[in-house]
Amino acid sequence: MQKYFTKELAKNAFWLAVAGLGMTYFIQRGHDWSFSILWKVASFTVLLWIMLWIGNALLSNALDQKLSWQEKPVQRLALGFFAMVAYSLGSVYFLVYFYRWVLKLNVGDDLGGMLYSTLIITTLISMFMTSRSFLINWKEAAVDAERLKKESVEAQYNSLRNQVNPHFLFNSLNALTNLVHQNPDEAVKFIKQLADVYRYVLDTRDREVVPIQEELKFLESYLFLQHIRFGDKLKMEVSLRGTGGYVAPLALQMLVENAIKHNVIAEENPLSIRVYQQDQNLVVENTLQRKTVLAEDSSGLGLENIRKRYEFLSDRKVQIEEAHHQFKVILPIIKAA
Repeated sequence: MQKYFTKELAKNAFWLAVAGLGMTYFIQRGHDWSFSILWKVASFTVLLWIMLWIGNALLSNALDQKLSWQEKPVQRLALGFFAMVAYSLGSVYFLVYFYRWVLKLNVGDDLGGMLYSTLIITTLISMFMTSRSFLINWKEAAVDAERLKKESVEAQYNSLRNQVNPHFLFNSLNALTNLVHQNPDEAVKFIKQLADVYRYVLDTRDREVVPIQEELKFLESYLFLQHIRFGDKLKMEVSLRGTGGYVAPLALQMLVENAIKHNVIAEENPLSIRVYQQDQNLVVENTLQRKTVLAEDSSGLGLENIRKRYEFLSDRKVQIEEAHHQFKVILPIIKAA
């Protein structure tokens, strides 16, 4: 609205005044008016045009702030039309009675069909303003959707890149090297779980959401690898059996990895991570014991990318809660794919 005031108001008011004066010229041709009456008629028509056009424009902008075209298009259309008609008729009658009682100009008698033509003008203005508002909002929605889609694709690409980065692969192979000599059977299982992790990452790279139970199987494979690496220093509790709905692929794993990457994990100071459902949300919660210096590259997906993905996938936002000894991320459960 501020942009409208600063860039368009003066220009529109000028051309509306010109239109009002032009209307006065055509009206006065059939009348022998004195100058005192002529300037009253001219001011009336100029004010009429300005009040109808600019007033309806501002009304349309105000309605856009209160009622979304994307969420309730029918209500917005109906409310816009009736509000503009009511405003226009109210403005006309206000001007008529103001000029009649203050300036002693009987508009109804002197200008004949102006009040009837006002309905036509109002309808045309309403159609124009409604169409303009709809097109502007449609264009903005299309741009926002394209931006969110692009961000979602970038986030998914970053997810894939994060999983195949040298640190993850090096840590996994290093753990496997030690395991081969100590427990060959466990090493075979480790290789299978590692293959499952990469297969899932590749299979979901083009999907926007996945069933929670499918994500849970992947998370269990990933946690198996981490338990081999950290042992009892990492304590995990996952309570999502039977939870329905959908989640952004790799989101839970990324939050678990974030906790592992940014917190101290030691025998005397183990890291506890819980993954559970709370109402219509998935919660990833960990004890907060931050590292002073990150030991690994921190170029993964990150919380910001998860937020962007959920802006595209859900009308509910990702929530982050941090207490003195606890860090919690809350993801909305997506109901339909």
